[in-house]
Amino acid sequence: METDFVIQPGRLTLAQLRAVVRASAETPLCVSLDPASAQAIRAGAATVERIVLQGAPAYGINTGFGKLAQTHIPNSQLEELQRNLVLSHSAGVGPPLADEVVRLVVVLKVASLARGYSGVRPLIVEALLALLNAGVYPQIPSKGSVGASGDLAPLAHLSALLLGLGEASVPDDAAGPVSRRRVLPAIDALRIAGLKPMTLAAKEGLALLNGTQVSTALALCGLFAAEDVFAAATVAGAMSVDAAMGSDTPFDPRIHALRGQPGQIAVAAVYRSLLAGSAIRESHLVGDDRVQDPYSLRCQPQVMGACLDILRNAAATLVIEANGVTDNPLVFPETAEVLSGGNFHAEPVAFAADHLALAIAEIGALSERRISLLVDPSLSGLPPFLVEEAGLNSGYMIAQVTAAALASENKSLAHPASVDSLPTSANQEDHVSMATFAARRLGDMAANTAYIVAVELLAAAQGIDLRAPLQTSQPLRAAHAAIRARIPFYDHDRLLSPDIESVAAMVRAGMFRDECRALFERT
Repeated sequence: METDFVIQPGRLTLAQLRAVVRASAETPLCVSLDPASAQAIRAGAATVERIVLQGAPAYGINTGFGKLAQTHIPNSQLEELQRNLVLSHSAGVGPPLADEVVRLVVVLKVASLARGYSGVRPLIVEALLALLNAGVYPQIPSKGSVGASGDLAPLAHLSALLLGLGEASVPDDAAGPVSRRRVLPAIDALRIAGLKPMTLAAKEGLALLNGTQVSTALALCGLFAAEDVFAAATVAGAMSVDAAMGSDTPFDPRIHALRGQPGQIAVAAVYRSLLAGSAIRESHLVGDDRVQDPYSLRCQPQVMGACLDILRNAAATLVIEANGVTDNPLVFPETAEVLSGGNFHAEPVAFAADHLALAIAEIGALSERRISLLVDPSLSGLPPFLVEEAGLNSGYMIAQVTAAALASENKSLAHPASVDSLPTSANQEDHVSMATFAARRLGDMAANTAYIVAVELLAAAQGIDLRAPLQTSQPLRAAHAAIRARIPFYDHDRLLSPDIESVAAMVRAGMFRDECRALFERT
């Protein structure tokens, strides 16, 4: 069954972008372009043709690039100029970007080019669409962009595929499962998409290379992963409240209304709904002499609400960027002008990614503190390290250490990338955003936090079991049951790594999103 996706340039939604990232080989993306964009694409290409015929110097069309912008290139060498640009800029290094990231990169590049301000011919856009529909994704090295002058090196590797150079990931129908992939040389990959190597016309190489599509795609993937760990951490946090016999008073709406922070108010409502009807909570409403819970339980709305505000703000920035035109120079057919500017500078993406990094790190840090609380009998009132016959068994002792290690690693990764500019191109490009790394590291951070939250889910589920015969709320019973369907009660020491991996896979798959879905509907 195919997933139909119509690219409407300038009107992509966050829900559509999520669908692009999460499309699988079993439900391939069938991509088309809004026919209304055809006229704009043709007008932009025609403007470039007229400028070439007139012979007046126009940056990127008949001149060199960057520091070489004053070098005029004769018309007879314009195709060679564009080819050389792609070749010389294909200087990326490191492991290739994941297929889902590349798929989104190509969608964003199509959406940008199709607005008609880049001056490319329709056949360029059609070729990119053919790659998408055939599931042919260029192998793009993950390192080598500073996030200004566009994501030059990674986008050059994308463009090289159109020239018949490099490699691509393709479906391996002969291998059995349709989700299996293999890597082929560009010529063979193009054949699968029904394409032949292309010759780029004036401006087309530059239009393909220039832009923020790689950093934006990476940041969007980081955002979507952050949403999943946020949702799972919210459920885990509510489970931990019950496992530790904590109070639900800190979630009272009157408290949060007085402060007025929107994320805090929204998250507190989710905690209330998750804990409503808990028999564990009812059991200690009378006679509980604890006045206040530790911050990791009591301040969840304040911390997670602040994280939610960051997620929402980043989403707003990134959906704008996804719909923008970010190459240079820009072609304006209505006035036959070519204007040089700096839309390729990815500072908005870098800032959004840096803020997301803070949120992801804090989600994990708070979760780790709750794990530490649960394994400490003096705080939780549960058996030491959540296992009977503690001493003979070590229980979740080292699982908490793993969570601490990952939380600490995230703190280092959360250092802002956007403040670390380094001039390039002989100081012509003297301030850059570092957005590509800022966005790329979000994947590692979200993966770390998924593991941390997985440990908390396991620990909280264990704590709830140890409160039997008292039962938690209905929503938390459902979450508990989902965990127990995969992971049995921890009655004696066993290999814990497989348990953590299994529950982390649930987190990454978004299996805890339902209770928090409304929090992300605004974006």
